[in-house]
Parts: sequence; structure tokens; C-alpha cells
Amino acid sequence: MNNRQLLIALSLTLFLALPAWAQRKKATPAEIAPKATTATERWQGYQQRLTLQQNSLVKNIPFRNVGPTVMSGRVDDIEVDPSDPTHFYVAYASGGLWETKNNGISFTPMFQNEIVMSIGDIAVDWNSGTIYIGSGENNSSRSSYSGYGIFKSTDNGKTWIHLGLEESHHIGRIILHPTNPNTFWVAALGHLYSDNAERGVYKTTDGGKTYTKTLFSNDKSGAIELAKDPSNADILYAALWQKDRKAWNFDGAGEGSGLYKSTDGGSNWTKINTEGSGFPATKGVGRIGLEVSVSNPSIVYAMLDNQDFRDKKQKKDEEEKVTKDLLRAISKADFLALDNKDINAYLDANRFPQKYNAPDIKKDVEAGKVKPLDLVEYTEDANSLLFDTEVKGGEMYRSNDGGKTWFKTHAGYIEDLVYSYGYYFGQVRIDARDPDHIYTMGVPIVRSLDGGKTWESIDNDNVHSDHHALWVNPNRSGHLILGNDGGINISYDDGKTWNKCNPIPLGQFYSVSYDMASPYNVYGGLQDNGVWMGPSTYEYSNGWQAEGQYPYKSIFGGDGMQVQVDFRDNLTYYTGLQFGNYVRGNSQTGDRKRITPSHELGERPYRWNWETPIFLSRHNQDVLYMGSNRFHRSMDQGENFETLSGDLTNGGKKGNVSYGTLTVIAESPTRFGLLYTGSDDGLIHVSKDGGYSWTKIMNGLPQNYWVSNVEPSKHKESRVYASLNGYRWDNFDALVYVSEDYGATWKKMGSNLPKESVNIIREDPENENVLYVGTDHGLYVTVDGGASFMAFDGGLPNVAVHDLAIHPREKDLIVGTHGRSIYIGNVAHLQMLTGDVLAKALHLFDTDKVTHSERWGMPGFSQWRPVNEPSQTLPFYAKTGGVVALILTSDKGAKVFEATVKADKGLNYYAYDLTVTDAQVEALKAELGEEKAKAVKKADNGKTYLVPGTYTVTISQGGETSTTKLKVDEPRKRPERKG
Repeated sequence: MNNRQLLIALSLTLFLALPAWAQRKKATPAEIAPKATTATERWQGYQQRLTLQQNSLVKNIPFRNVGPTVMSGRVDDIEVDPSDPTHFYVAYASGGLWETKNNGISFTPMFQNEIVMSIGDIAVDWNSGTIYIGSGENNSSRSSYSGYGIFKSTDNGKTWIHLGLEESHHIGRIILHPTNPNTFWVAALGHLYSDNAERGVYKTTDGGKTYTKTLFSNDKSGAIELAKDPSNADILYAALWQKDRKAWNFDGAGEGSGLYKSTDGGSNWTKINTEGSGFPATKGVGRIGLEVSVSNPSIVYAMLDNQDFRDKKQKKDEEEKVTKDLLRAISKADFLALDNKDINAYLDANRFPQKYNAPDIKKDVEAGKVKPLDLVEYTEDANSLLFDTEVKGGEMYRSNDGGKTWFKTHAGYIEDLVYSYGYYFGQVRIDARDPDHIYTMGVPIVRSLDGGKTWESIDNDNVHSDHHALWVNPNRSGHLILGNDGGINISYDDGKTWNKCNPIPLGQFYSVSYDMASPYNVYGGLQDNGVWMGPSTYEYSNGWQAEGQYPYKSIFGGDGMQVQVDFRDNLTYYTGLQFGNYVRGNSQTGDRKRITPSHELGERPYRWNWETPIFLSRHNQDVLYMGSNRFHRSMDQGENFETLSGDLTNGGKKGNVSYGTLTVIAESPTRFGLLYTGSDDGLIHVSKDGGYSWTKIMNGLPQNYWVSNVEPSKHKESRVYASLNGYRWDNFDALVYVSEDYGATWKKMGSNLPKESVNIIREDPENENVLYVGTDHGLYVTVDGGASFMAFDGGLPNVAVHDLAIHPREKDLIVGTHGRSIYIGNVAHLQMLTGDVLAKALHLFDTDKVTHSERWGMPGFSQWRPVNEPSQTLPFYAKTGGVVALILTSDKGAKVFEATVKADKGLNYYAYDLTVTDAQVEALKAELGEEKAKAVKKADNGKTYLVPGTYTVTISQGGETSTTKLKVDEPRKRPERKG
């Protein structure tokens, strides 16, 4: 297996369900399941978000994006200008809409401040320039955020108009009428985690003012695909898809799925995958992708995710003598008669630890310690089951008569294309000049030149896996623009070579962390893009392409998960990929060692969450904690683990998604061994003795919510915070709680938070009244211990915030977003917003000293370089907004600068350019005396700058004043030469 194949096998690029894996525990009674949030409640929440932004005391704290960019994020759709293919739009699953006018060299964002950012599909009327967005991702993955219907822009994305269908949540496709701008059709998927009626095919004839639902199956079946006959707008094809996703199970097929055709402009529909049509009509019909040939509209292709089971005689493992099917049914006596070589071959093929061998296993079977079935169950973890599947998977069908009859284009199966998770894919494209030249997408992108009989991968160098969008140039065969989990690629030779177009930060981070180097590095795990580390000082530039070294580097593959760094050397890290596959590594040497604890033969495998929690003790960084459904502790950097707890969940549920797993492990920063865990099925436990005994602490907490974080206080040992998340119920309540008694009782906080699922809560290390909350739509903070919250702004889009970290030395808030990479904002002044400061009318904070430079106001090293313009931030707090007078005086009282500043209520940051007001230059010269006054002169840019000295900064408003000092040091002197 080459490196690329290994990466694909590890990355499992989905936020996906596993194939059938029965777990113990009855389903939660429906009557206590959290209710889905209504569209009206969500709109009210959006209005509340806008209010919290407008009235925020911290909206001026600036945030800077520190990347990374090269790996990008999941693309859902691409729309290309037919008159200029260098101009196109890209819709990202969680990163919004972007436009490029230079073939992907640069992009501009244009959908990042609305009620949602997630996009399922876009359509563009290139005649008018009108852009339509179908919000809500269509791939039904673990983090496919819900949308709010249809949006339209007539000013190239500057403003957006909402056009209804707000309960649809996820949009599969928008088709525009070619000549009537008021008519378009929408494939609405409906809710992801709950049943609802607003799903199916909708048609509007008045530009989206009203819709008619013209095709509907049931409350679990939505429309995933629409395709139009390019020669006749009255002929349309639609695909319905029945699916039922829960946190513990995903059923991605059903009788509600099917193919339909309309010949009257989508007003009426006829099912065309009936028995005898040649297209499957079973319960295994899953997601379907459609495309109609431009050159011959009678030809239609359909890419089917067929969830029917394969014929056992065609299984790939039939050449193996010992198989899982054999072990499931074999008797004890027959097992003991098996050849040891065949048993060992099975152990090798399934990567059993070396301590297991055929002779010892036979002894244990004979003694009744283990059963042959245990050899199957030992391997059935969440990762293996994604690929160990019996379903038929991706199949391509073709009709030559407009959908009347169908045939499968290929013999057998298209192996290694969509595996068991075809719900994550489902697209087909046809070359406009040749109906036999087709493409379909899965983990690789594959091409057929013979109408789908044979296939070849064009997933070549520089192309990420997991493909969701493809544009095929109708005027130039082989010109492709491809969208996948790694961003955008462009080819001009039909996939032989690809250019990567990822200049923008669109990383989908699950977690972020940091080290204590100087300057410090940030770390994070990303959806399907591994684990990366890079400098916290990073500023985007494509200059690295000339230097040959990108500032960030990858330190692990797969779907990147949590990261912990040993501060003693800032080199040792712990991280991993999905479902508990973790390593200890060294970022300098590149060494890595697998550390995941294993169960014993005869035990059921541990249940690992997609994002398995780990925690490196701050009291002793040899101590590492790790959570499956049980609590594991290592005292020697992961070399050896002890399993100290029983099951800390409700025990799992019958389903095909790993569930009943720990999601959080946290240790008190004030006391070694005071530990907390949280689970995906809503349980929180505490241990006060290092993990040996555990107590469930749920008094006052709602049931059955995902525990997204538990945060022990840094200021009081008995205090602990928790955040709960109802996303997997389509419930978007903001649930944050505090306990003052180790979790014995809980109190709800944040009554003014909008209805947005909470992913993370963090306590500030300096100010106990400051708490940070990251939701699916933004970042919030409280300065009064949770009584009320306000929103950050400062350049942050309304993107999902998955994780937060606060650097204790630099006082930086590190924001891990799921769609816009990493942001950093300095919160030093926020930490100083104590009750005393908040009570003042004005408060000037201390400023950093400045080192004078003789090059102020001069060009760079040549006339082509920009002028060196100094700037010093003067931070201050104002209790009320309005005009503030700012004056700078010398140490002897001469006024050297004055300005009026428009201040907002809260924190303000005035960018002072260190100049002397023209009217004050002579006064400053007179104060300095004849000799020192020579230094006061206009620079090349015509401005006069401060000379070294100590100055007093004063701000005043309504009779209230505040002052601080600004020190300008002497310039650095070059060493004198000898002689």
C-alpha cells in the first residue's frame, strides 16, 4: 500500500456513520428526546446574535486569521461563468461563498454574516448576475450544518435577500429556468436529525415569493438531486432520498428513495425506477446523483449508492481460508481443527498484536476462556467497520430513452469508490461533446471513456480525496474544476495534472492547542486534513512558494483530532485520527509511536468517539488521560495505560455509529487527580481520587444532550462549567452551566445567548468572571460570570467555533473554527475588565513602549517599497459611546498631539501614528531647546514624528478623564567600528 492509499484508508474522510455495528442499550424513549428548534426560534436567535454584536463591549477587539490555507476545506458546489472560466464561485460546506476572477489565484468572501454560512448548492443567472444560495450542506455528514432556506443576491454578494424554505435545513440542488428568471426549482433535503414535512421538490414562478411542493414521499425522504433536459426546460429529473440519521445510527436508504421525471416543468412527477425499469427499486436505494447529456438529452446517467447487500459468493475475501463469516458460525471443535497457519494469517490480516498466536488462542478456546466469535468482535472497531462492508456501494446506471429504461453500465462493483458511505458523495458529470465520457466522484474521482463500462482514477498528484463538486468545460474537453475535502483543483488535461487553488483559510478545525515556545506555535486537528502546527505569528503570504517552505507543517494524517503538547520541551505531542487512533510524536525528529490502549481478546472493543478525548496533566506531564467509553490513564507518556473505570456512559445503543463514548476529559488545574468526563449520551462524572472511583453528577442538567465540554475552574477548586449540545437532535438551544460544588448541583447560565448549539466553554485564566463560549455561529463572552453574554466581532465571520484555547503568557484567545481555520485575538484588556474598571466612565490602559527609528516616514529599501509608517495602539474603555478627546503632552507639559476619537461603548483601540500635530511642532521645539529641537523635523512623507521621551496620554469625555504614559525609547545604536 503506497502512502496515498494509506492516507485514504486512514482519513475516512467523512463525518460518517459506520456500517452495521450492534451495540448494547435500548434506544432512548422518544418522549424525552430534545425537540428540534423551529425556524421561528432560529430567526429570533439570529436577531439576538445581531443585538449581542451591536451592544458588545468587546466588538472592537481585533482578531487576525493565522491560517493555515494549503489544506482548505470541504467544497459543496462550483458555478463557473460560461463566458470566462477564470471567473467562478465556490460554495464551501461550512466556510461560506467565495468568488475568484483570476482562476483561483485569489478569492473574495461574500456570504459570512447571515443567519447561516453552510451551503448545499448555488446557482447563478449569468445574464443578470443574480446569485442563489441553497443553504445547508447536502452531504449529511457529522458536521453538515443546517441552513435556512434560499438566499438571493443581486449585487454580487454585498447584500442578501431571504427567499423562504427555512425549515428545509439542507438543499440538494437549485435549477434555474433558462429563460424565465422568476421560475426555479429546489431540491430540499429537510432536517438531518429529525423528521419534518418541508422536504421534496419545490417550484416557484414568482422569484421565490411563494413555492409549491410538487414532489414529496414522506417525512424522512427529501430531494437530493434535480437535473434539467438542456434542450427542453419542461423536462426534469429528480431523486428522492430516504435517510434517518441519529447520533447512534444512520440509515441511508429506504423505500422513500427513488427516481422521478416531469414533462410539464416540474408540476407533476412520474416515478421511473419502477420494477422492470432496470433501475433498483428496493429498500437499499440510497443517495442518487443525476446528469443529462448536452449532446444527446435522451441519455441520462444516475449514480446510485446501493445499500443492498452484496451476493456473498462475490465477496472479496473468498480466497481467505479463515474469514469473519467463518468465525461467526464455526463450532469449537471445528475451530480447534483449523490449521494454525490459517489462523495466524487471519491475525496478521486483521493486525492483531504480536502477543496473540494460533496455539495460545486454541488453548484459550479449548479452556472456554474465549470463543471463536471473539476473534471477530476484537477487530470490530469503528474504523475497520467503515471498510468491512457488505453493501454494493456505488453503481452507475444509464438510460438511453429519457429514463424509461435503465441498465447498469459496468459488471460487478466499482471497488474502493464510496465504500459503505456513499451518502457522502453522489455526483456524476458528462462531457458536453461526448456522452460516453463521464466522471463520478467518491474517495477518488474516476473517469470513464466508454459510457461507464470501465473506470480509471484521475486522482493524481496534488489532489485531495473525497470529491463533491466538478465543473466540466462544455467548450473545451479536459478542462475541469474540481471541489473536494481539500479545496479546489484545476486541470486542463482531463486530470493528468492538477493545480491546487487554496490561497484562503478554510480549514475545518475540530480542536486547537498551543505550546510555550517563543513565539509560540498553534496546533490543531482538521476534518480530513490531518493535524498541523505552525507559528502563531503567521500572516498570509504566497511568498513561501518562492522560499520552498510553508510555515505550517503536517504532523499527522487522517481526520485530525485533539492535540496535547508537553510544555517541558515544546516538541513532544500527543494526537491522532478518528476513533481513538492516537500517537505520541516529536515535531523535531518526526518520530511517532502508537499509544492507543487495546482491549483484551474476549472483551468487547472499547467504544471510541470520532473525536476521542485526551488530556495531558498540567501537574505532571508524564501523565496522559484518554477516554473511550472507559477512562484510561498512563503514568509514562502513553507507554502503558491502566483502565481505571467501568463504562462511564449509558452503555451504547443498537446502531451503526460508535455511540456511548466519552467526549471530554478534564483535570482541575488546581488539584491533581480531580477529574471530570463527559459523554455523547449526556453523562458527566467526577473523580476525586485520580480516576479510581467515579460519581455521576447530573442533578439539574437536561438529559440526552452531547456533552461538548467540561471546564474545571482555575480560580476555585469546587467550581466547574459544562456545555451541552443538541445539534444531533436538530436542537439548537445554547446550554451552558456552572456548579460550585464539584457538579453535585448545576445552575444554567447565559439566558441571553441566542439559540445556537454550544461546542465549547472556556474559563479565562486571569479573570474568574470572564468565560468564552463558542457556538455553531460565533464566539461570545461574559464579564459577569455568566449572567449575560456579548458577541465578539473584530473581523470574525459567523462561522462555527469548535474549540478555544487561551495562551497564558501571551494572553491570546486562540479560536479553532470549523470552516475558516484559526483566529487569534489578544484579550489582555478584556481580562482587565473588572468591576472597578467597568464602573469608570473612562479608563486608559497601559501602553507598550516604542523604540524610535530614524526611518519613520521614509520609503523602504527602495523607492518601490511602501513608506515606513509607525503605529501605536492606545487602548481604552468607555462606559458610554460618543466623542472622546485625546491629547498627548510632553514630560514638561507641552501639547504635541490632539485628536477627537469616535468611541464605542466598551473597549476601543485608537491607532496613533506617533506624529506631532503641525500646530504643536514649534511648541515642542521650544521646550526641547535648540540642540534637541534639531531632531524635530518633517520626514520624507511630510509628517513630523515624536522624538524619544516620555509622554502623557489623556482622554476626556463629559468632564471625566483618564491618563497613561507613552514612552519612546532612543533608537537602537549600531556598534561602533574600530579605528
